[in-house]
Amino acid sequence: MNQNYVLSQNEASQIVEMIRKKVEEYGSGASIAVVDTHGELLAFLRTDNCRVSVINIAINKAFTAAREWTESGNIGKAAREYNFPVTNFGDLRYTGWEGGYPVLYEGKVVGAVGVSGLPDEVDMEFAKAGAAMFSK
Repeated sequence: MNQNYVLSQNEASQIVEMIRKKVEEYGSGASIAVVDTHGELLAFLRTDNCRVSVINIAINKAFTAAREWTESGNIGKAAREYNFPVTNFGDLRYTGWEGGYPVLYEGKVVGAVGVSGLPDEVDMEFAKAGAAMFSK
């Protein structure tokens, strides 16, 4: 039998809280999403001054990272390089924007983090920091 590890809701909330503090220090608004191994939402926060348009984007970044076991931005890079639409993955929640990062535990994805609303490189930095909290 397979043994599967998954992020708990408590761990997901800890990730959100750590990133919320980083967003606050940054001085802007953002959306923060943590999903399970299947890309389904475990924890979410929209900070003050967050644009409404980035709510679903944060969730979709995390979804993409969990489903593909890679940074969400890698999907966008591959789509541009090989000239295929991201919609080829068969689910409209896939996105190629930076800011989704998988949480790896013993080499397997146990969840993912998505951040949206800040510059791409900052979204990615914060998502990666959140994922690192429970990566092993």
